[in-house]
Amino acid sequence: MRRPWSAPDGRGAEFPDQRAGRDGAGTTVGGVIKAYAGGEILAEVVRSGFVESRHHGSVAVLDARGELVAAAGDPDGPVFPRSSNKPMQAVGMLRAGLRLPESAHLALVAASHSGEPEHIDGVRALLRHGGLTESDLRCPPDLPIGEEARRDWLATGRGKEPIAMNCSGKHAGMLLTCLAAGWPTVDYRAADHPLQKQLRSTVEDLAGEPVAATGVDGCGATVFALSLRGLAGAFLRLVEAAPGTAERTVADAMRAHPHLVGGRGPERDDTRLMQGVPGLLAKGGAEGVLAVALPGVGAVAAKIDDGSRRPLGPVVVAALRRLGVDAPVLDELASGATATVYGGGEPVGAVRAVWAPAR
Repeated sequence: MRRPWSAPDGRGAEFPDQRAGRDGAGTTVGGVIKAYAGGEILAEVVRSGFVESRHHGSVAVLDARGELVAAAGDPDGPVFPRSSNKPMQAVGMLRAGLRLPESAHLALVAASHSGEPEHIDGVRALLRHGGLTESDLRCPPDLPIGEEARRDWLATGRGKEPIAMNCSGKHAGMLLTCLAAGWPTVDYRAADHPLQKQLRSTVEDLAGEPVAATGVDGCGATVFALSLRGLAGAFLRLVEAAPGTAERTVADAMRAHPHLVGGRGPERDDTRLMQGVPGLLAKGGAEGVLAVALPGVGAVAAKIDDGSRRPLGPVVVAALRRLGVDAPVLDELASGATATVYGGGEPVGAVRAVWAPAR
C-alpha cells in the first residue's frame, strides 16, 4: 500500500506507506511492537590476511522516489536511531516556533558536536539568544567527544560540563523552542512534555510511520524508535523539500556547516560525507547508526548490531555506490584510518564491507 506524500512545495510525490498495520513491513503487528530481528554479515575485519571479526547489521537503500531498492538484514524492524533523529527533531522545533538568527546555530541544534571551540562558543551564543545560561541545560556533564578537543579541554583544568556534552546544541534548541512556544522549560526532556510530543509528531510525519517505542537517550532527552526504511525516508524528505520549508531549512543549515554538525577528525563520517559530496545530508547516531540522503538520488540508513562505528563507513559507501554516487571521499571512508587495522603501529589489515547490494 502507498500513501500520497505531499512535499512541502505541494508536489504530489508518493512515498511507500509506512504506517500502522504493516504485517512484516511495519513496526506493529496486531498492536504488539515488532522487535528488530537483527541483521546479516555486513563487514569483516581482516588482520594479516586472516578474518578475525565480523559485524552484523541492517541497511535500507531508497531510490529518489523513496522505493526500497536494496536492503540487508531487517530494514523494517524498529531501532533507536539515537542522534540520527536530530535533523527531524530540529524540524519539529522550527514547526513549534523556534527562530534563530544564523543557520550555523540551527546546524548546532542538529549536531553531535566534538566539543571544539567553535561548538562551545556557538552553544553559548544559542543560550544568550534566549537569555539562558549553561545552568539551564539538562544534558549531563561530559567531556568533549573529539580527541583533540578533549585533550585541549582537560589541559585548561576543566572537567565534565553540560556544555561540553555533544548534545548541548540540541538541548539549547529545545529550551529556546519552549520559550518560543510558551511551554515550561522544567522537564523539557520528558516524553509527556509538550515539546517531546511535538517532536514525536514531527518524526512520525517525516518517517511516514508511527514511533514504535520511546526511550531515554544518552543525553537524557526522549529518543524515538523507527525502522531504517522510515529513517531513510525522513532524510530523503528533508533534502527534497522546497526552499523555505522547515525541512529544507534544517537540511541546508547542516550542509552549509558540516563541521558544526560533527567536527574534525577521521571518525566524523557525517561531517566528511557532507564536505565531500555536494548536496548530501548525513547524520550519525550512537550504537552504530548512520543515515544519509542526496536529492535526486536517494537515501541510506544503516545500523550495526553490535553498536560499533568502525564498519559504518565501508557499509554506507557500498550503499551509496549502489545509488551511483561517486566521490573521492567514498574511497577515503572505505579504506581510510577508521577502516584500517593496525599492528605494531603499522597497517596490517582493514575493515571491509562484504555486503554488496545488487543493482
